[in-house]
Amino acid sequence: MSGRARLAGCAAAATLMTACSLLPLVHGPAWLVVAALLVGVQAGVGAAARRVPLARPLTVAAQLLVSLLLLTLVFARQEALAGLFPGPEAFAHFSELLREGSDDVSRYAPPAPLTDGIRLMLIGGVLIVHLLVDTLAVTFRAAAPAGLPLLALYSVAAGLSGGGADWLWFLLAAAGYLMLLLAEGRERVTRWGRVFGATARAPGAGDGTPAAPVRTGRRIGAVALGVALLVPLALPAMRGGLLAGTGAGVGAGSGNGGMISAVNPLVSLRDSLNVDSDRQVLSLRTNAEDLSDMYVRIVSLDDFDGTTWKPAQRHIVGVPDAFPTPIGLGPDVPRTTVRTTISAAESYAQDWLPMPYPPTGVRIGGNWRYEPVGMTLVGDHRQTTRGATYLVTSLDVRPTARQLASAPKPPAALLREYTDVPPALPKVVARTAKEVTSGAANHYEEAVKLQEWFAEDGGFRYDTQVQVGRGPNAIANFLRDKQGFCVHFSFTMAAMARTLGIPARVAVGFAPGTPQADGSVSVSLKDAHAWPELYFEGVGWTRFEPTPTRGTTPSYTQRQTPNNALPDPALPSRGSSAAPSPQASASESCAAGSAAPAVCAAPSEAVAAPGDGGGTPGGLRAALLVLGTLVLLALPLTPLLWRRRARSRRLGAHARSDAGAADHTLAAWRELTDSAWDHGIVPDESLTPRAAAERIVRLGELDEEAGAAVHRVADAVEQVLYAPRPRSATGVAADVRRAIAGLHASAGRAPRLRALFAPRSAVRALWAAADRWTALRARAAALRPVPGGGAMTGRGGPQGS
Repeated sequence: MSGRARLAGCAAAATLMTACSLLPLVHGPAWLVVAALLVGVQAGVGAAARRVPLARPLTVAAQLLVSLLLLTLVFARQEALAGLFPGPEAFAHFSELLREGSDDVSRYAPPAPLTDGIRLMLIGGVLIVHLLVDTLAVTFRAAAPAGLPLLALYSVAAGLSGGGADWLWFLLAAAGYLMLLLAEGRERVTRWGRVFGATARAPGAGDGTPAAPVRTGRRIGAVALGVALLVPLALPAMRGGLLAGTGAGVGAGSGNGGMISAVNPLVSLRDSLNVDSDRQVLSLRTNAEDLSDMYVRIVSLDDFDGTTWKPAQRHIVGVPDAFPTPIGLGPDVPRTTVRTTISAAESYAQDWLPMPYPPTGVRIGGNWRYEPVGMTLVGDHRQTTRGATYLVTSLDVRPTARQLASAPKPPAALLREYTDVPPALPKVVARTAKEVTSGAANHYEEAVKLQEWFAEDGGFRYDTQVQVGRGPNAIANFLRDKQGFCVHFSFTMAAMARTLGIPARVAVGFAPGTPQADGSVSVSLKDAHAWPELYFEGVGWTRFEPTPTRGTTPSYTQRQTPNNALPDPALPSRGSSAAPSPQASASESCAAGSAAPAVCAAPSEAVAAPGDGGGTPGGLRAALLVLGTLVLLALPLTPLLWRRRARSRRLGAHARSDAGAADHTLAAWRELTDSAWDHGIVPDESLTPRAAAERIVRLGELDEEAGAAVHRVADAVEQVLYAPRPRSATGVAADVRRAIAGLHASAGRAPRLRALFAPRSAVRALWAAADRWTALRARAAALRPVPGGGAMTGRGGPQGS
């Protein structure tokens, strides 16, 4: 192995050894295996580019391009062309994953679950660090500055980790850096002469004693490593780190200020529970008269960008003794006060506090903060609901249809925020909303028509087996295919309501649980649910239920007229479906590990819809993916295939005349020198054929038979070049093959593999392409018209004039 190849291997090893310090931050080491494979490919591309050789900036560009393709293949295969080449959808997917990963990092305490966003941040970060290390240490031959990106990687791990074995990871990272420095020093020495080895003896030393420079170097390294380990122990511990004070994703420290992060409210539910459909999450004891309306709300998703719904960033304050009156709720709306005692299971570690909406007060211990806009409580300093028991007072608001129908226009600021629809939303959403609500006299009637259309008249089917779509076309696909579950229905109805000018958001929590014999209500994972909330001035945020066979239909959505207080039998009600759905409920499916658990357990991801968002058909996509994979696999074999073809062309020609024999001999000589070059003997064009042959025999350590074959080929070349009447040479191709076999036999395993898969002489293909390009440019320049004349010809000046 050459010195530079050894240095590249040490750079990759040092990066991976330092990356091990990230292991305590997440569950499981699977990501590191993937990172090691990608780092190996990245290092191999750099080694191949330097062997060509390419210019340094081109080498870095090649590694960067291959890294992007690899990340696309691993993380954005479905959004990329042929599963490999990234486009706008792939980059948008990367952006979404990074945003989700940032939210997850800020919310979870180490070790965090290995979500897709966190996995991208880990593997992508390791690839970036390795590219910097490889560029500095190998491409630019400066190993010492390469310690800076390694230090940055270790510092991130040290700042976030709370484990007790940090010294082990530091030892591993420091050993990797020292190994890189030693490899770089050895590579520098090999350019000047022999490397100090263990065979040299110190004066007066017995057998087996290393030379003094070797002993000194080892002692210096050991002392430096020991100092690096001991000095941090004597310094005051650094608290905080990059995410100090963020707690469980709140982004606030102590006190009454801070910001609330846009986090996924059900990711912790998914990751904290064993996915068992019978697992109890909450136990409720309440004085509510109607348990069918006892929805337990976790958080509202009010930020809509056309693709996803998620909580907006809000200011948080200390928990007040009594909550203010819910926004928009007027004094004439009927209401009753409900007291509910909630006990969370030990296995339920949720950052957000589940409560009936709207709450008017809560009694709970621990570090909790209050978000006034959504009227929610969120844990601070890693506070969760695990094993908590708390008392919530809330309002059971029962507006009439008349109050909702006569609701005045909401405040301008609220209307502007909650009816915002981004341009990315397909036009079919607004068009369908207008068609469905045609004839409605007010926003209330529009909302009821939407709910009725989803639950009964629209032909929608409740199905938890649909695939999750991504991108701005996901809602359009759901409207077209008409099958999905709670997330599909709630997300789509809220988006359609916004296009009609109705303020809307999505609530996430639990549908009414199951009454128990002891008077309590059991809420389990199967009750996880999402529903739209629409705003009506004078009533406030109001629940609707568009999902068939799930939850309960609110009584106030049964339209009434001033002369008739009877409900409209055509409107959906509890059990509105004519028959139970053949599929399991969304949360049951999630709990059982079905094909769509990520959507039910993670509603802030892209709007779920069947299919893949309307792209390439499945068969063609699979074919393109296979083709792209084959192309990717064939790229490393390109030098080998080019050399095989060149060898066959040079040695397969047959002389039919003196001129043909001369060309054949010179082609055979070129093949001999290129084969020697592939085995590490760089051609020297200043030597005569005879001197070049002696050099090949000597450096290649050829045996007698192979050496004689090389000299016979050289004699034939001299005949062609210098003899007035060259003798006809026979068996030149056979002699070249004997010489190549001799070079192959005398070389070690690594040089043989290198000569086969990464032949140095393959650079001639690039040189030939560059020459053709130069000739083509010269020909085009000759044909361009010049001022005052015609076109330039290949033989003379301008024509005409």
